[in-house]
Amino acid sequence: MKRRVVVTGLGAVTSLSCRVEDLWTRICSGESGIRLIERFDASFFRSQIGGEICDWSMDGYMGPKEAKKLDRFAQFAMVAAIDAVRDSGIDFSKTDVSRCGVILGSGVGGLREIEVQHTRMIERGPAKVSAFTVPKMMSNAGSGQVSIQFGLTGPNTAVATACASASNAVADAMRTIRNDAADVMITGGSEAAVTPLGMAAFSAMRALSERNDEPARASRPFDADRDGFVLSEGAGLVVLEELEHAKARGARIYAEMLGFGVTADGSHITQPDKDGVGAARAMANALEDGQIDPAEVGYINAHGTSTMLGDQAETAAIKTVFKDHARQLSISSTKSQLGHLLGASGGVELVLTILALRDGRIPPTINLDTPDPTCDLDYTPNEARDRRIAVAMSNSFGFGGHNASLLVGLLRNGS
Repeated sequence: MKRRVVVTGLGAVTSLSCRVEDLWTRICSGESGIRLIERFDASFFRSQIGGEICDWSMDGYMGPKEAKKLDRFAQFAMVAAIDAVRDSGIDFSKTDVSRCGVILGSGVGGLREIEVQHTRMIERGPAKVSAFTVPKMMSNAGSGQVSIQFGLTGPNTAVATACASASNAVADAMRTIRNDAADVMITGGSEAAVTPLGMAAFSAMRALSERNDEPARASRPFDADRDGFVLSEGAGLVVLEELEHAKARGARIYAEMLGFGVTADGSHITQPDKDGVGAARAMANALEDGQIDPAEVGYINAHGTSTMLGDQAETAAIKTVFKDHARQLSISSTKSQLGHLLGASGGVELVLTILALRDGRIPPTINLDTPDPTCDLDYTPNEARDRRIAVAMSNSFGFGGHNASLLVGLLRNGS
């Protein structure tokens, strides 16, 4: 019998808020965290908007000297991890740390550090490149630093599957606990790709929205007038725990991780399969893994990036898996409010999905004013809706053809 995995702590860093409960309130109110870029001059970019975190501070988490040794994406991971651990109430000094680990995802890693040090090398020579360059730029810096922060010596890995990174990390952490390789795992994802190179690269692909005159209305998943995603930054982490371990210490349990599905399209490096075949298999595999009937699912936090092909493919995949029940589902894309956090998106969206379960409240898809006729399901347009749900799904699909679906539910009878 599989060991059961539950969620006992939540942490998030986003452009809308860096506090989980405040973030949830703002999400349910339909607020947007998208604005004109402020940290650098984006006036000559096609896209000049993003989900940028402008009031960022490590105060209360880490001293300035220590913080300088971390790239921005690792700083985000540290703050979200510390908040999630505080929220969980776990005391690692009273826990077997060899049974506690970290698995974090990041699609890009320390991009800003690469930019800064490359410029320094060109302008001042190779001898002026910082000795901290490698430990700051490497994609596993987040997971390594979090384990060091808490002295955890159990499984520790980093996942890089583009926009599916955080969800793949959570799936790996679930598997680790199920397989009795750990009792506690800190997991999720972080990203800080709102940089000049990040903006230029995604703009060159024509992947980003260019609705610069209306930043808050730019991210519009499933809307006929969508013109691309909005690049964002931040982190979303959770504390996962084996059920009996959590109960033994009297932990508050938010939800149970019921299942996961991970697949590949195997067809194109950036474009999803138009029928969403790989995405459908990920969702179906998650249901099978959790032994959940499709009709039990009440809500899907969609990948919903606001790209033409992606939104259509996800809609097709949902119809394939859920058949007639697809029209009974509540679906929404919180990327309409937060933009696309790339490798961190699945972590933040899992946090929001868990809160939707807790409160019986479906967050909205804002800016859904003119529905795309091919996206004809219930995407919870513009206003949050009360609905009691017992099981929900969070989808993440990434460049490279990576697909990951997570299935989460309220703690069931027999607990």
